[in-house]
Amino acid sequence: MAYHIRLLYSFCLIILIAAPALSQAVHTVAKPNETVWVIAYPVKANKRAQYERFIHEIFWPGARNLSAAERKIFKQTRVMHPTKPEADGSYTYLFIMDPVIKGADYEIESLLKKEYGVQKGTAYFKVFKDAIIEKNYRDYRVTQSKD
Repeated sequence: MAYHIRLLYSFCLIILIAAPALSQAVHTVAKPNETVWVIAYPVKANKRAQYERFIHEIFWPGARNLSAAERKIFKQTRVMHPTKPEADGSYTYLFIMDPVIKGADYEIESLLKKEYGVQKGTAYFKVFKDAIIEKNYRDYRVTQSKD
């Protein structure tokens, strides 16, 4: 009996340790010479909570309303949160499209309208635009190296 309890305990422990690794999404990574796109969105200090709610409660969950091909855009995109403010007090968030899907629609406003319809999508896009400092937006298209 004690042997079975120890065996069950060991099995449960293995499952608890492995479960987080099993539940994490597998990220596709660009192969050499494929394009990666990095977008840096500076967010107003007083709009961080609004921006994060937009990304994690509106934009990403809305992808379930898209076609399988369009959902792939989200699966191959990561969002990075800043660890500290910029010199001007803003916070820069990164979108990393890795790899870029040729011909895919990455426009936030367009995707929102596909996710939620024109009226609601337009309103959600205003929430996004209100949080960012558009003039400081940066984007970089780069090619994955062989190393």
